[in-house]
Amino acid sequence: MRRRSLLTAALAAPVATAGAVGALQSPAQAAVWSSSAQWGNWTTGAYTLYNNIWGSGAGPQTIWANSASNWGVWANHPNTGGIKSYPNVSYTLGRNVSSMGNVSSSHNITVPSGSGLAYNAAYDVWGNGHAHEIMIWTKWTSNVGPLGSFQTNVNLGGRNWGYYQGHNGSNPVYNFLAHTQTTTSTVNVTAHCQWLVNTGRMPNVRIDQIQFGWEITSSAGGYDFNCNSYSLSV
Repeated sequence: MRRRSLLTAALAAPVATAGAVGALQSPAQAAVWSSSAQWGNWTTGAYTLYNNIWGSGAGPQTIWANSASNWGVWANHPNTGGIKSYPNVSYTLGRNVSSMGNVSSSHNITVPSGSGLAYNAAYDVWGNGHAHEIMIWTKWTSNVGPLGSFQTNVNLGGRNWGYYQGHNGSNPVYNFLAHTQTTTSTVNVTAHCQWLVNTGRMPNVRIDQIQFGWEITSSAGGYDFNCNSYSLSV
């Protein structure tokens, strides 16, 4: 699903491609599914993978997937300001916060290093359609930051987070940034949602899409972002 922002939609990307061949090919070429289309998506079971190139001034990007737990993206976005894309894996829950149950997720990712990079790895959790947005950051580069202002520190799911709150012009955004960044992470989604409701920061909304992926601002020259494993317990 397209993320909302102060920025406008990006230019369309090339048409989708798919393949399942050969030893010396890129992950995208060898994967079960791949797409370079701006809004390219693939549904497998209860999950949907989205290429989701939504920001202005974006470059080319190709998403690939073998499953909801093994997928990745190659992106070549220019070194300019503003988020260009949010490739992600998405699951729709459809339960109110007060009765959402114990929802948790784990992932292991491989992220690039080098010049011209600006990104974060984050969960994007949507309430009442796209009326409320909860972002949970687990890994990011030093040249990006959350929308809004710092409010407090909080321990949720046995981990310490910095909490920031803001508004993007369309909806409130509730941001949690891990005190300790990691590429291997387990996140208690329920704990974050219920803390927001219990502290009066967010109403008892229906949690709809739970997404995980990378918000990519720049990846000049082309870089690979890989999700080696992903699970969501609902």
